[in-house]
Amino acid sequence: MATKTLGIILNGATGRICRTQHIRGGLAQIIAEGGLLVGEDVIMPRLLLAGRNDARLSEVAREFSIKEWTTDLDGALADPDFEVFFDAAATHLRLDTLNRAIDAGKHIYTEKPIAPSVAEGLELMRRADEKELYHGAVEDKLFLPGFRKLRNLVEKGFLGRVIGFRLEFGWWVFDGIDAESQRPSWNYTAAGGGGLLSDMHPHWRYVIEGILGPITRVACSAWTAQPERIDEQGKRYDVDVEDATATLLELKNGARGAILSSWARRVRGDDLVTFQIDGTGGSAVAGLRKCWAQSAAETPRIEGFNMGPDAETMDFEIDYDSNWIEVDEGAPYKNPYRFGWEGYIHHVVSGKPFPHSLAAGVRDVQLAEASATASDEHSWVELPELT
Repeated sequence: MATKTLGIILNGATGRICRTQHIRGGLAQIIAEGGLLVGEDVIMPRLLLAGRNDARLSEVAREFSIKEWTTDLDGALADPDFEVFFDAAATHLRLDTLNRAIDAGKHIYTEKPIAPSVAEGLELMRRADEKELYHGAVEDKLFLPGFRKLRNLVEKGFLGRVIGFRLEFGWWVFDGIDAESQRPSWNYTAAGGGGLLSDMHPHWRYVIEGILGPITRVACSAWTAQPERIDEQGKRYDVDVEDATATLLELKNGARGAILSSWARRVRGDDLVTFQIDGTGGSAVAGLRKCWAQSAAETPRIEGFNMGPDAETMDFEIDYDSNWIEVDEGAPYKNPYRFGWEGYIHHVVSGKPFPHSLAAGVRDVQLAEASATASDEHSWVELPELT
């Protein structure tokens, strides 16, 4: 058994997602465990951190005992020792950055959205395929423990014929006026690549299609709930993108459902995101970690609202949650981002198929793009298969 090195450039290494998820939750663990077994070889990632701030890069390097970092992205792309380029930097710069990596002959793995539009994403994929480069898009949410349990119930047939679903997500993001915002200001400007549709609908596409199957068409309403905010420099600015959305979806299998997402909702419920699926055989609802199920046999008979003559005789005390059973842990926890890295490394080293390619990334963009069009035109928009 031989140990081989795989050089990986991590662009945007000082950002929260790259630092806390991709490095700490994925690559650093693989390195600490002695590499990843691919066939008869052990693949050891060799990381080159890339970014704009040398001091912050050196800080991340020290935290994870990484020896190499640079602010010279062109120099990193020219280095033949690093075959893979990963991008988690600014969204509005991503398309140009990925094209530069393709020009340099690098295999690419990238955060979402992979491109501002479907057309640009398809062209990006065409260029990568022409150079016979391996490519992938991060689709981490599908590997959250709660969603893995939910998918397992669907695959086992527990739900029977799926009838409907509902995905709810979000929390209150302060506007910076009365309290400091928890999200960077670029999330709220078109120029910065912001907007809730482009930020979160790519996630919901692969979650819904990965568990239930293809989406065929959508209708959507997107709006700005908080129209004015204060940025990191204390400057007021107008929000010119949506921060709340309601989307209706039809699936190829006949099921209908909805996505409700908002950065202007206060949390009450089981989790920051919940995904409920209802079927003829039962129902299940998952959050980030946990999942609950209710079979058809365990479904209580509800006749309607029981209104007594006064407040004391109304059905206030019924515990509807008690009829749901928590789904057991099916496997030891693994960081969702690590699933992606392990699959992508196998793809690059052995040629093993990788379902989360740029084709999947384009499909993610397609849902966001179609939803935006549906909101602007107040109409249903088809999601055709991409070729």
